[in-house]
Amino acid sequence: MTASTKLNVDKAPTMLRGSCLCQGVAFAIDGPVTDALYCHCTMCRKAHGTAFRARARIKSADFRWTKGEDLVRYCESSPGLYRSFCSVCGANLISTFDARPHVYGLALGVLDDDPQVRARCHVHVASKAPWFEITDDLPQFDELPDARFKW
Repeated sequence: MTASTKLNVDKAPTMLRGSCLCQGVAFAIDGPVTDALYCHCTMCRKAHGTAFRARARIKSADFRWTKGEDLVRYCESSPGLYRSFCSVCGANLISTFDARPHVYGLALGVLDDDPQVRARCHVHVASKAPWFEITDDLPQFDELPDARFKW
């Protein structure tokens, strides 16, 4: 495998763009997207209406709304964790954390550009949807792995 085809390397594209389904909200990311994974927790499944959430991390300083910030709403899904969504179409956007204001969780499905990262594992598989079968070879964790785990 050449360096150009290795997909698990976190790279920083020049700029990434993202938007919601109705195009009322748009944003830009001027930095790397890291720690991509698939989350199967009940909250992510319910928030996204699917078997799992494809998500990654970004630095809050690298993120900016470019359109429709007034349409963005936040829901505190657990203490100190706020999931944002478009108030018109309901698309999930970013998550913010009281305990880590310098980091955002990014819903990868709203990106308009390729972030040049791929999910490295499945987390919270102990609470995955019973009707969904994981068929890839990525590592699986019942919960979120220890921070020392290097994906």
